Amino acid sequence: MSKFHVNQSGVQVLEADGIRIVFGQRQVLASIYLQVQTGQIVGLLGRNGSGKSVLLQTIFGARAVADASVRVNGRRVVPAFREPGLLNYLPQEALVPPSLSLAKAARLLGVDVDQATARFPELRSQLGKRVGELSGGSARLVQALLLLHQPTAFSLFDEPFSGVMPVHVETLAEEMQRLKSRKGLLITDHRYAEVLPLCDVVYLLHQGRLLKLEGDVRGQLRDHGYLAA
Repeated sequence: MSKFHVNQSGVQVLEADGIRIVFGQRQVLASIYLQVQTGQIVGLLGRNGSGKSVLLQTIFGARAVADASVRVNGRRVVPAFREPGLLNYLPQEALVPPSLSLAKAARLLGVDVDQATARFPELRSQLGKRVGELSGGSARLVQALLLLHQPTAFSLFDEPFSGVMPVHVETLAEEMQRLKSRKGLLITDHRYAEVLPLCDVVYLLHQGRLLKLEGDVRGQLRDHGYLAA
C-alpha cells in the first residue's frame, strides 16, 4: 500500500519548485516550477547541458538540493524515492545490473514480464538472457518497459528512446500513451520529434529557467532557439 495521500478525485499531482542549482559560477537551475499529473505525459526539453538530468535527479531525490520542494497532492516528499509506490526513475546510464536476466529483473521490480513485453515478441524470446547480453538498444528498451509497467504513480524517463530502434520507439511511445491512464510520465529526450506528439504538457529549460509552453509549441521552441527557424 502506498504511503502518499491519494486525492479523492483519483488524480495524483506531483509538483517541484524552489530548485536552485549552481555549478561554479554558472546558475544551472533557478525559479523552477514543474507539475505532472497522473493521466499526463509531460515533456521536458532543453539543449545539452541545460540541466534536464539534474532536474530529474532532484525530483527523484538522488540529488540533495537545499530548499527544494517536491510535493505529491500538496504533501512534501523529500527524498521522493523513499515513498513506496510513488515514482521510479530511468537515468541515462544503465539501471538494471547486466548480470540479471530480464525475467529476474522484472520479478525484483514487481512487474509482470509477460505484460511488459507483450508487444515486443523479440524480447519475449530472450527472457532468460542477462541484460548485459542484449544489444544496447534492446537493454534500454527493456529498462524503459520495466519501469513503465512498474506499479508507481509516476515515472521519470531520461532519454528513454536513446539507441532504441525506430520501429521499437514507435511501439514504446504507443505503450506510454496506453499506460498514462494509470500514471503520470515525465520524459526528456533529444529526439524531440518523437517526444512532442506524445505530450500533454511541454516544458523548456532555457537559461536556467523552466518555461511552460502553450499554444504553438514548435513556434515557441523556434523563438527560443531550440529548433531551427
